[in-house]
Amino acid sequence: MSRTATVVRAYELGAPEVLQVETVELPSPGPGEVTIETRAIGVNPIDLKMRAGFAYSDAADLPFAPGNEVSGVVAEVGPEVEGLAVGDEVLAFRISGGYADAVTVPASAVFLKPASLSWEEAAGLLLVGVTAEHALTKVGVAAGDRILVHGASGSVGQVLIQLAALRGATVVGTAGPRNHDLLTRLGATPIAYGEGLLERATAAGPYDAAIDLVGTEEAFDVSLALVADRSRITTIIGGPHAIEAGIQKIGGGPGSELGLELRDAARQPLIDLAGAGSLHVPVVRTFPLSEAVAAHHFVAEGHAAGKVILLP
Repeated sequence: MSRTATVVRAYELGAPEVLQVETVELPSPGPGEVTIETRAIGVNPIDLKMRAGFAYSDAADLPFAPGNEVSGVVAEVGPEVEGLAVGDEVLAFRISGGYADAVTVPASAVFLKPASLSWEEAAGLLLVGVTAEHALTKVGVAAGDRILVHGASGSVGQVLIQLAALRGATVVGTAGPRNHDLLTRLGATPIAYGEGLLERATAAGPYDAAIDLVGTEEAFDVSLALVADRSRITTIIGGPHAIEAGIQKIGGGPGSELGLELRDAARQPLIDLAGAGSLHVPVVRTFPLSEAVAAHHFVAEGHAAGKVILLP
């Protein structure tokens, strides 16, 4: 049966204010699909980049329907779907159009939610989790390695620190002073970014690999100075500095290593780790779905030490 859904869409690219809340008809799921009534929706920097038409992200099709991770309850199951039933509590990634109170998605992107995970944690787990896992795999992190991570206090950085520890590696992470205690609690060694970073990072080294989560010229210069093997440096941001230095960007956008097979394979193990309490998702703020514009402004400020979640 068809139903209506409240969704957030943009009909042009630009500032957060291009996002509009509207009501649409949501048809019944087709073969291999399920409809999820969402309980929480992850907001990610890639949503902002695509909405704004950022040069180093993938171009957004219009109308742009942001949101690639949600948690919720299965409301309807289409034909040819096995292992999912109406009433199941689930999380889904990678999907499109997740900024909605109901969304129809491929069943292959849907996973059972561990009871120990809140709706908010479940909706914020997988994008940061697969990004962190991809970065660690890309630079070959193994037991005993010491990694320099730029922007370690963000949501990807916090999950990356935890996953690195599970591999037997340690992290030295850059962050603003207000987030140094946070990094220490996660088991990383914090250092301040800004003037004098090379000297501070050198004192905390040596390093086997470097991962850039911020995309600044400073981060690239320091990584290149301290890690001789450029194949053990990667970035999720990209930009001209990465291109000039020959550093491989991962994740998405022009010239990136997508790593889709690796990322897809990481989803269930990440859910298992989070469900067992071995991996924690840092949720820092929630907004109503109707305030998606405010959520985008908040994320754009760049100071959120964790995930931002929309609540339908």
